[in-house]
Amino acid sequence: MAMDRTTLENLLRTAFPDAEINLVDLAGDDDHWSAEIISASFRGKTRVAQHQMVYAALNGQMGGELHALQLKTSAPA
Repeated sequence: MAMDRTTLENLLRTAFPDAEINLVDLAGDDDHWSAEIISASFRGKTRVAQHQMVYAALNGQMGGELHALQLKTSAPA
């Protein structure tokens, strides 16, 4: 199974409505994504906590519909 850009972006925008989100389909198969997410909700959180927030936003679909997700997260400057 794969996750298309619209589905992935909708999940992330629901969890991080203020975010700047940049998605890149790394393999052209809707299954290997790179996501850069800049959100104020990451402020004061460790990188691990930020990534856990992103995985939580995916509602358990990581490893199922979405095989690989390269993450870069940060709070706005």
